[in-house]
Amino acid sequence: MNRHVHPRQSSSNTPLIIANRCPETIWPAILSQGGNGPSNSGFQLTTGATQTLSVSSDWQGRVWGRTNCSFTSPGQRACTTGDCGGNLQCTSPNNPPATLAEFTLDGGTSQDFYDISLVDGYNLPLAIVWLPGTNRALQSIDPSTTNPSCVATAANLAAQNFNPYTNNQIFLGTTSSSPLPFEKSETTSSVSQWCPWDLQLSPPTAPNGGVYPYPDANVQRPAFDPCLSACAKYAKDAYCCTGASNSASACSPNYYSKAAKSVCPDAYSYAYDDQDSTFINPTGGGYQVIFCPGGRSTTIISSKGSQAIQHSGSSGGSGWLLNEGCAARGAWLLAWGAMVGVLLL
Repeated sequence: MNRHVHPRQSSSNTPLIIANRCPETIWPAILSQGGNGPSNSGFQLTTGATQTLSVSSDWQGRVWGRTNCSFTSPGQRACTTGDCGGNLQCTSPNNPPATLAEFTLDGGTSQDFYDISLVDGYNLPLAIVWLPGTNRALQSIDPSTTNPSCVATAANLAAQNFNPYTNNQIFLGTTSSSPLPFEKSETTSSVSQWCPWDLQLSPPTAPNGGVYPYPDANVQRPAFDPCLSACAKYAKDAYCCTGASNSASACSPNYYSKAAKSVCPDAYSYAYDDQDSTFINPTGGGYQVIFCPGGRSTTIISSKGSQAIQHSGSSGGSGWLLNEGCAARGAWLLAWGAMVGVLLL
């Protein structure tokens, strides 16, 4: 049968799926900066739960998770990390620190741009899984080049010999025939101490009359240890790539960005880190953001090369509004639902 592609609509039609695999409840937030975002821009998500939303094919925005929230005093800060003006529904940027999933859909030449960003700091492990839908051209793209993960929390870190593909398991949309590459050098100890001492959101109380011992690794850090970026804490041009440092040649990785890049190689670590962190796909797919995905951070760009993540913008149309012959629109909805079920295994 001949393939028939419906024209894309300006209304919301691209799946954006949020999953919580953290051991505690989180409050995901979404800020739209272009296109049509979901009407639900903030919600509670219990452990193991999934929220299915839709955005427009030209949506621009970010997704992050908020922790330890209590929305009892309107207008007052409600969350330990990721707060947005004390509101459940977010209409303003996040309060650092927060791990971000950033998207620019159909950002030019029929391509989507997306990344995991630690520019505002880090609070939760996060992975992005690209969903190619039923479009055969999109399905032909190697998923091990499209699905980055950042795990910089010791409690969420898998062993160094981590193999998620035993018994033919599917992990973050990939299989053993095309496995994700993971970093293997970090340990529970190193991941628990990667955040520079002065950038911890809640550093432990100094012992010995307020004097920290050297090395400070001898001081027990908290299990949940959110990390501010140097820019977020100090707002200096050299850290934020602003003012006289507002160019790639004038702004270098700082001590925070180097530490962040060491634990999350595929993540944005400072403003001019785009060559080593931006993923590019043809338009037409959907996206799943997974908090606390388990496993380890990916090394897609360093192991496969930056060209491996810059896929052509020619996808043959939308993977979500594609009909094969006379198949109805409900067919791709069923396929989408089945895919989500598999990805959440």
